[in-house]
Amino acid sequence: MLRDMAVEPGDGSMEQKTVPSLSMIGTRAMLFEAPGDFTLAQQRRIWALTEASRERHDVAEVIVGVTNLMLVFSQAPEDPEIVADWLLKAWDMLPERHIKGRLFEIGVQYGGELGEDLFHVAEHACLSREEVISLHHGAEYTVCALGSVPGFGYLHGLDPRIATPRKSVPSLNMLAGTVTIGGMQAGISALTGPNGWNSIGFTEISLFNPERNSPSLFAMGDRIRFYPESIDL
Repeated sequence: MLRDMAVEPGDGSMEQKTVPSLSMIGTRAMLFEAPGDFTLAQQRRIWALTEASRERHDVAEVIVGVTNLMLVFSQAPEDPEIVADWLLKAWDMLPERHIKGRLFEIGVQYGGELGEDLFHVAEHACLSREEVISLHHGAEYTVCALGSVPGFGYLHGLDPRIATPRKSVPSLNMLAGTVTIGGMQAGISALTGPNGWNSIGFTEISLFNPERNSPSLFAMGDRIRFYPESIDL
């Protein structure tokens, strides 16, 4: 069995993780988690490791997450430690992978009933709602990974001044298209349903359509700029 190779939070140590964590998920999957904070540089290293992993003959699928990835093997590896060693060496040696994605400019209806958590975000940040809106649309975001639900993109680039923890009680029926903040990440709801992220606005775009040639609107490496279509405080 693989041992976790990083310091675990809550073990009494204040040391930050400096090496990756690796663990088996069942017998045919291995999870690789990068150390440190959620940065674009770390995610680019994950993209590089993803590309290299897809070239392995024993890997059937690579699932990319936020500063992590999971290898799904065509069959259970005889010696998982060999794969783990390869991942660690590749992580240390590979340069960052830069993806030249598309640029999306997305209009947002800030505030109102569909952005009901804007006040909470402003209160948490000790800023006005106008300042939160300005900081949110003043940044450029990068789609780091797709997941959670079909079409949902995890966005890096949120100004840390408006980072807000996810809600302890999720919204039960958040609409697809809701513009959200969850911790240090920004997002847009891809499907209607329960959601613990903070709603600050709404956009009319459709992130997932199974009838399109590419059902997901976004891809890894795409960039997003928001702009206010309307503001309702």
